[in-house]
Amino acid sequence: MHRRTRVKICGITRTQDAAHAAAMGADSIGLVFHQPSPRAVGIEQAISIRQVLPPFVTVTALFLDEAADWVAEVVNRLRPDCLQFHGSEAPEFCESWSMPYLKTIPMGSIEDPAHFADAYQTAQGFLLDSNAAGRLGGSGDTFDWSRIPSPFDHPLLLAGGINPSNVAEAIVRVRPWGVDVSSGVETSKGVKSHNLIDQLFAEVKRGDE
Repeated sequence: MHRRTRVKICGITRTQDAAHAAAMGADSIGLVFHQPSPRAVGIEQAISIRQVLPPFVTVTALFLDEAADWVAEVVNRLRPDCLQFHGSEAPEFCESWSMPYLKTIPMGSIEDPAHFADAYQTAQGFLLDSNAAGRLGGSGDTFDWSRIPSPFDHPLLLAGGINPSNVAEAIVRVRPWGVDVSSGVETSKGVKSHNLIDQLFAEVKRGDE
């Protein structure tokens, strides 16, 4: 069965990058609300990015161990489609927003990804990244894909050093539901290269075929 790999472009900070990613076929735009990150956006900036997106392209809001009042402000003002929790958030915290959410599994420090996932029964999917727990992604580092459990009984999003040069191989080897790309299509942190985005989508298509 031919299946299309979904693509999330994360760490977007500029409207023109969001619009280009969406035009090329991005399924979701990831916005970082962890203020220490060089890719962090404010709420007004995020709203302006959301306003340039066409129908059926979702906004995913990324948090890393944030205060509940900050998450609430983002949820209430931006109305993201999905929340992504990238830190050590408890399942109860992730569920408390009554919204679809993704939980990042930090492959840099987790030995048993399947056991980790079992704690988050209501997660829409899991993002496997190369970071260690408590560290933000976007490092450009990959992890050993052979460590991914097979079968992994949840929608799997592959992150960590995904770029145009390795995304086709990643799709063939891992068969993820989707890939999450940040630094792999950047000229500098938070600034995306439209040329690299174009290359990425061409390579995703090649991997799918």
